[in-house]
Amino acid sequence: MPHVLGLFRAPKRGLPMEELPEVAALEEVGFENCAHAQPGGKRQVLLVDRETRDARELGPAMIRENITTEGLNVKAPKPGESLRGGAARGITMACTPCGQIEDLRPGLRKEIRGRRGMLALSKAESSAGATVSKSWPN
Repeated sequence: MPHVLGLFRAPKRGLPMEELPEVAALEEVGFENCAHAQPGGKRQVLLVDRETRDARELGPAMIRENITTEGLNVKAPKPGESLRGGAARGITMACTPCGQIEDLRPGLRKEIRGRRGMLALSKAESSAGATVSKSWPN
């Protein structure tokens, strides 16, 4: 059964992502206290599946994902589709790897083009936010 394997946020741009047992998802913003949150933007939450990450020998949050899933092909939902449960809704687009990916390993940007993950809008039960934990989809 598909489930969340990891939740991550960037405390500041350029710093390593931090793993969290749970995090507040702010409606139409992103994860609370994440430097990558974009109020009203299309790049609020990045979903990456473990299978894709592991196939490229990448560790947790190395490619700056907010949510790592297992057993869910995050490329399957098309832009505009939503995921049931969790912190993400409204898939907006595939995430194009930026130049910083090359700092991890030369050639990685080309290697993961079209495979980095999907960007989505943040979902919360109310404007005050919702707590998201690794227990999804329960």
